[in-house]
Amino acid sequence: MSGLLRFITSAKTSWIVLVLAALAAGALFALAGGEESDAAPTVGLPDSAESVQADKVLDEFDSADGTSALLVFAADDGELSAETLAAIDAKALGELADLSSDGFVPPAQVSEDGTVAFLVVPLDPEPDVAAQTERAQELRDAASADLEGVRVYLTGAEGFDVDIAAVFAGADFTLLLTTVIVVAILLLVTYRSPWLWLVPLVVIGVADALAGIVARLVASAVGVTLDASVTGILSVLVFGAGTNYALLLIARYRDELRLHEDRREAMRRALRGAGPAIIASGSTVALALATLLFAELAGNRALGLACAVGIIVAMIFALFVLPAALLLFGRGLFWPYVPRFGSPDAISRSVWGKLGRAVSQRPVIVATSGFIVLGILASGLFFVQTGLSQNDRFLQKPEAVQGQEVLAEAFSAGATSPAAVVVPVEDADEAAAVLADTEGVDAAVIGETTEDWARIDVTLSAAAETPEAFATIERMRAELDDIGNGEGLVGGLDSQALDVTNAQARDQALIIPLILVLVFVVLVVLLRALVAPLLLLIAVVASFFSAVGAAWWLFQTPLFGFPAIDTNVLLFSFLFLVALGVDYSIFLVTRAKEESDRLGITQGMIRALAATGAVITSAGILLAAVFAVLGVLPLITLTQIGIIVCIGVLIDTLLVRTVIVPALAFITKDAFWWPRKPVLRDADAAAQGADALAPVSNEEALAREGAEATAKV
Repeated sequence: MSGLLRFITSAKTSWIVLVLAALAAGALFALAGGEESDAAPTVGLPDSAESVQADKVLDEFDSADGTSALLVFAADDGELSAETLAAIDAKALGELADLSSDGFVPPAQVSEDGTVAFLVVPLDPEPDVAAQTERAQELRDAASADLEGVRVYLTGAEGFDVDIAAVFAGADFTLLLTTVIVVAILLLVTYRSPWLWLVPLVVIGVADALAGIVARLVASAVGVTLDASVTGILSVLVFGAGTNYALLLIARYRDELRLHEDRREAMRRALRGAGPAIIASGSTVALALATLLFAELAGNRALGLACAVGIIVAMIFALFVLPAALLLFGRGLFWPYVPRFGSPDAISRSVWGKLGRAVSQRPVIVATSGFIVLGILASGLFFVQTGLSQNDRFLQKPEAVQGQEVLAEAFSAGATSPAAVVVPVEDADEAAAVLADTEGVDAAVIGETTEDWARIDVTLSAAAETPEAFATIERMRAELDDIGNGEGLVGGLDSQALDVTNAQARDQALIIPLILVLVFVVLVVLLRALVAPLLLLIAVVASFFSAVGAAWWLFQTPLFGFPAIDTNVLLFSFLFLVALGVDYSIFLVTRAKEESDRLGITQGMIRALAATGAVITSAGILLAAVFAVLGVLPLITLTQIGIIVCIGVLIDTLLVRTVIVPALAFITKDAFWWPRKPVLRDADAAAQGADALAPVSNEEALAREGAEATAKV
């Protein structure tokens, strides 16, 4: 380890680290080219899902070779006039027929109240996004030409494809730019230096770019697709975690510069002190993310793979590239607050040390009050609703969603998303009759057939993607199991949404316990204790529940007005909050472990809180702000994840790490490290504890280090 530290920090070799990093970055940039991930999120259901099996059978039908656009015509005021309806039908026979794949568009269907009509335009699939967008505009222009007092919407499969592609176009760049601006401002405020903030920002920025490239290469190698939501979260995670590691290292480096005249020796000491905490933190987050590889949903696996790679890259850059980059400059890099050799100990003046002493006087009351606050914040959990429909997932509803909502108001609730049932041809009549009599079904009509299969279009009475629609799908599946050989399958939007909900529930039931066990094991290995890891895990899980509860109250305000929390938000929020939230406790407790061997648990925790309080608070505020940036992306799901993690990180930073964890340590005292026996007990440290936070001169600090080294030998 000493040899590696010298290689990173020595004047003769530290430049080699930067050269190797530059060469590796250049090679990866050249290999990746200009590839971007603007794709919209995919469903990613396993092949065992019934809706996926139904889609495979539907691919055998002639209609599977085409797609369609749905053109919705809504009167601005009152009913559509006879002249308007005649004009719409004329368009179906003229311009729109010319654009269709069949050269024919069926006549318009009109709602009972006469306010809305729609046309179904058959189309050939168009894989090129630009050509598809151009065709969509031609459809809009042809449909709206010479129509007054009528709103026209392009929706259906074609409309959603075009609008979602437009919504996610450039999303990565927007997120990256916003993230960089937020991080730059917060680093500038934190360091109060005109140039120090540039070094970590550039290093982490390069790490983020490389993390995206490496993640795409790894994902491509294993056959995983990364969509825009995954790459967006990846950037936020790399910037947030990487900047946290940078803050921790630079804070320790600043302290060591006061004790050592040689800045390279100071960096070696800083890496030796902060390195284990950074490695433990990064390993915890990376391993927790890796648990998503056991998920059923491909989107969850993609997120786990990409973000685990990103955290590893951020950790490598923080431990190797950042120290070498900082050593290019002298102490003047910290101007105007330059840490001079022999200057007074900043820890002794920390307000966090005063807070630690106050907590140590009444730890039971403080811990109890802290958990009461968490409980109050968590009260929103009793009212949380989960599950967002496709129409509810966008912050700003695109045209396709607006068109679907107009149709849903004018026609039968389930008419806009009929279930596509496939059964063997010989069972078609019986299946149609049984399904028509099923509770929640308005109509079941036999449609297209092949040699082996028949398609039955089933209209539900409930609105799409509602609990009532899901219950009807479940009843339909049960009825089909008793017809013929039970080979009937239910497909369509509601069936797919139900399968996603069930798969997400199974993923949560598997992944959440895995995360808890994994984080606990990492803490046990790091701290060589059982009680401290258990208490840390309890505190961070409690902060997760309080974050979700508080976020739900926020989501119900007019500012957001979200009807529910999306199904995958809770899993991702739990993952990020437990893995990242425990980081701050790791930063605190590893320093407390180091100080406790010299001062005892009480004074050691107080000094650790004084030493890490400022940097952890800065890191927490920065990470919370970075996750809040997810709100610039168009999906409500990402906004919800960003808000929940933002609230949770602030709770972890300002309440759990600051008050609750120290209070628990003061209550349990030496048992906090059980079964490891502390080197020095509080009773033996009384004399040292009295001046643990007193100002320490350079000579005194060096004398302490010499005495500790002698004692270890």
